[in-house]
Order: sequence, then structure tokens, then C-alpha cells
Amino acid sequence: MRSDLDHLPERQQRELQRVRDILLAGFESAKHSGGGANSGWRRAGQVLKIILFGSYARTDWVDEPENGYLSDFDLLVVVNHEKLTNIADYWWNSEDQILRDPAIGRTVNLIVHDLQEVNAALRRGEYFWTDIVRDGIALYEIPGHPFATPQPMTAAEAHASAASDFAKLSTSIEEWLELADVALAKGRSGEWPKKAAFNLHQAVETAYACFLLVHTFYFPRSHNIKFLRSLAEDVDTGLVEAWPRESRFDRRRFELLKRAYVEARYSDQYDASVEDLEWLMARARRLRDLVADLCGLRIAALKAKADMG
Repeated sequence: MRSDLDHLPERQQRELQRVRDILLAGFESAKHSGGGANSGWRRAGQVLKIILFGSYARTDWVDEPENGYLSDFDLLVVVNHEKLTNIADYWWNSEDQILRDPAIGRTVNLIVHDLQEVNAALRRGEYFWTDIVRDGIALYEIPGHPFATPQPMTAAEAHASAASDFAKLSTSIEEWLELADVALAKGRSGEWPKKAAFNLHQAVETAYACFLLVHTFYFPRSHNIKFLRSLAEDVDTGLVEAWPRESRFDRRRFELLKRAYVEARYSDQYDASVEDLEWLMARARRLRDLVADLCGLRIAALKAKADMG
């Protein structure tokens, strides 16, 4: 795996070095604080790898902040014990520090997995992981902890998995949209706008889950739809159409939806107007349609490949 960042502008190189240092320092601090700090697995806990993947690893990133289009840094952190993947216990403070650091000029998306889990996925031939091994760049690595050799998934297995995920999740998308429609029809009274916002969030989250599972056989443990949008658009830029982002007004509405997963349920301050919700409903339906079209093409291609085999 490569370890050089020479293809990136100096600013992005400095940002990634800063992110790497924050993650390593934050992990060491978290490992030695709180309950269970003396546990054997915790004392022996290690970050084995920090890997840059996605557009900044492949060199096809977008850097147009004036238009609202700015590729994220996508990072995989590999640890030596599954309990160290807990975001709240070991990574939340680092993520918050990165978010607030003025020296880091773009969003950083973090996924954390233990080496055993990653190697099991590589042996299953899951595309998301084989792509990282092929294209990723190691920002940090402890020698002696290699990735497993990727084993290609058979065409028949890939088609069966993608078709099954699409059948299940496309139905779920429709159900979330129907629930949002019912809540939206109730208008401005009571908690109905919040219920509409939450159900729309779930519809969008499920749409991205559907797309990612069909195309990569991986879906991160995250409810952050901005992160999920970034991962999905990194696979196919055709999904960008779902969310206009040239105007601050449109970007505000997407952020409103992103916050709905928690705030629409628990915050008295969360406020989404009917006009906001109608716009979000239209965009969620457009996302559904794009996902259905792209997944249909993907499944057809996998079936054709399976039939040839």
C-alpha cells in the first residue's frame, strides 16, 4: 500500500498530517482515561493503521468551496481489538477536535474497524474493502499487521447479495417516505413537522444504505447522512443531482435534515417549516429514484456477469 501524499496540494497534505496526529493523540488519551483503563485489552490497544481512501486517494477530488462542492477526507482507522471501535468511548473527542480545528479546511469522515473484521471482509471479496486495499494511502501503519489477500466474490454471490439488499431496502425507503407523507399532511400542528423530518431522515439514510450495499457490499455504522452522501457520491457522482448545494439556502435545508435524527426527537428547539419539509420530501424522492435507477443498472450488470460464468 502506498504511503506518499505527493499527488496532493501542500495544504491538503498538512491537513491530513494534522488529522493523523489528532487521532493518534486522542486515542492514547481515551485509552488511559475512564473506567476499565487497566483492562489488558485496553492497555494493549493499538491503532494499527490510518488509511486515506476515496477521492483524495484516487486523485479525483472536487475542490470548489464557492459552489458548495468540496470533497471530504475519508479515513479508515484499523485497531487491534473490536472494543476499540466504539466511537463514543475512543473517537468522539478526536472527531470533535478535528471539526473545530481551523487548520483543517474540509470535513473528515472516519470509520473504525478492527483488523480481524477487515480481513474477514477482504476474504469475502467485499468491494468496499478490496478498493481500499487497492487505492488507499497509509498515513500511519505499524509493521507486522498485514491485510489479508482479497478473495474475489463470485459473480453469482455478488448478484444474489445485491438483489437481496435492494429488494429489502427499496421497500423500506417507500415505507419511510409514506410515514413522512402522513406526518407532513398533518401540517404545522404539534409534533407532526418533527415526525415528518425524522421519517425523511430515515428514508434518506435507507436510500444511501441501499445504494452502498448494492454497489460496495458495505454500509458504515453511522446515521450521519452527510457522511453517507459523501461515500455514495464518491462511488457514483450521478447522485449529486439529488441535493442542490450551490445556494446557502439549499445547504441549510440539508443540514436541517441531517440534524433531524437526534434533534427532531429530543430537542424543543428543532424547527422545520412545512416549506422546508416539502422541499426535503421532493429531494428525498429524487434520491430514491436515482438510487433505484443506479441500483437497477448495477444488479443487471452483475446478473449478466453471473450468467456468463
